[in-house]
Amino acid sequence: MLNNRIGMKSPYLGAIPLHWCDACHVPVLGKRCGCGEKTRFVGVTPPGDLRPAFPSDIRLINHLFLESFGSTLIPTDHLAILNKVPDDDRMEEIIVGGAIVGAIRYLPGDGRWEVLPRPDAPLLMTPKLRYVMVDDGAAAFIKDGSSVLAPGVVEIESHTEKGDEVFVLTRDGTCIGVGRAKMGAEEARGITRGQIVRLRKNVPQVCSPGPATWDDAVDANREHLATLEADSITFIRDLAEQEDLPVTVSYSGGKDSLVTLLLALKAIGPVPLLFADTGLEFPETLANISAVVDRYSVPVFRADGESGFWDGFSRQGPPAVNFRWCCKACKLTPVQKLIEREWGECLSLIGQRKYESAKRMKSRRVWRNPNVPNQLSAAPIQHWNALHVWLYLFQEKAPYNTLYEKGLDRIGCYMCPSSDIAHLKMIEEEYPVLWDRWRSAVTEYGEATGRPKNWFESGAWRIKKGGSDDEDSHY
Repeated sequence: MLNNRIGMKSPYLGAIPLHWCDACHVPVLGKRCGCGEKTRFVGVTPPGDLRPAFPSDIRLINHLFLESFGSTLIPTDHLAILNKVPDDDRMEEIIVGGAIVGAIRYLPGDGRWEVLPRPDAPLLMTPKLRYVMVDDGAAAFIKDGSSVLAPGVVEIESHTEKGDEVFVLTRDGTCIGVGRAKMGAEEARGITRGQIVRLRKNVPQVCSPGPATWDDAVDANREHLATLEADSITFIRDLAEQEDLPVTVSYSGGKDSLVTLLLALKAIGPVPLLFADTGLEFPETLANISAVVDRYSVPVFRADGESGFWDGFSRQGPPAVNFRWCCKACKLTPVQKLIEREWGECLSLIGQRKYESAKRMKSRRVWRNPNVPNQLSAAPIQHWNALHVWLYLFQEKAPYNTLYEKGLDRIGCYMCPSSDIAHLKMIEEEYPVLWDRWRSAVTEYGEATGRPKNWFESGAWRIKKGGSDDEDSHY
C-alpha cells in the first residue's frame, strides 16, 4: 500500500519542554517538579508532540517486544510516553523512565510492525530472543562504537535471522548496543571473520524507571498547567471583549477542541458548539459530543456536510493526501452557511496547535479563513503541545473521546486519506462495516473511471497526481 509521506524530515515546530522527575518517575513540562525537585531534560525527535501511552498502546508494544525478544517492555505500573516521528508511515518513540527505550514503526509493504530497541530497554526487560553475546575483549571495542565482528562472539541466539534487530550483550547480560544482524544464527555458526551485527549509534541517556500514575504526573505539573491556563483564559477574555461578536467553540470530538471548550467555560461561561457533521464520523465521536453537551450544559449547532461530501465524491473521486477537496465541501462551506443563518458572524475558538504541522506553526493566533469569511478564528492553545493537553484533561477529569484509548492519535473522518496506513488498517479491523462501505464506494468509482483493479487495496486512491495539499480542515 502506498504511504502518505510526500517528503520526510523532522520539522522544528517549537521548543520541546519535556523533562523528567527521577524522584516521582513522571514527565514534567518544566525545569522543576511539583514535588520541588529539579528535573532533567529529555531529548526526543522533533516535532515532539508527545502523548500518553494508553493501555492499548502498551499492549501493542509489549506484544511486539514479546514476539521479537521474548520479554515485554513496559511494566504495568510505569508511565510511558509516545512521540510520533517522521517515517514512511507511522513510527513512535517510546519513552519510559525519562529515556527513549525503543521505537515501533509500521512497514506498509509488509503489513506489520517492526521493533527498534534502544540500549536502555534491558533496564525494563530481559532479552531472551534475538541477542548476540560477546566476550569481554570485544565488548571494549563495541562500547567505543565498533560493530560486532565474528571473533568476539560467544553466542548468537538461535532465533536470530539476517536483518533482525538484536541486542548486543556481555557475558553478564549487560546491554552494550543494539543493531541489525548481518547474518543469522545458522549462517554464523563456524564463521571466524566478518561482521555479525551492524550497530546503530545512540545518544547516551539516563533511564530511571519507577512506578507512577497519571494522577502523579498531573500533580507534578499543576503549576505549569496553571500558567498555561491563565494565559489562554486571558487571551479568550481580551479577544471576546475586543471583538464584540457571538462566541462559539468549534468542536470536533477531539482532545484539542475539548480543552478549548474547558478554557472558554472558565473564561466567559457557556458557549455554543459548532460541529461539522460529515456523516463520516466514528460512533465514539458522536457519543462524545452528546456526553460533552450533557456534562457542560452547552448547546451544539450541527452543520450538515454529508451531502456535500458525496456530491464531491461523485464528481472528483475520493479525497487524497494532496487533494483534500473534502475539507471545504463538507466542513468549511456548511459551517459558513450555519454561521450566516444563526449569527451572521461569530468568533470561533478553535483547538489549533503549532505542534500539529508546519502550516499551523506558521499560523497567526487570530485569523480568518477565506472560505469562511464570516468566522473570526482564534487559537487559545496555539502554544500547547499534546502532553499539555492530555495532562490538562486528566486534571479536569474531562470526558475525552474513547477513540484515543484504541491507539488513535487524531480524530476525524474514519477514512481520512491523511491518516497513516497503520491507522487505516486498524480501522479496517475494528470497524468492518464502515470500512466495507468505503471500499465499495471507492472500488465502484475506480471501476467507472478505468482505474487499476488494485486501486483501492494498494492505497493508490490516497495520492492524486498533480495534487497540492492547500486545504485546512479547521473551522
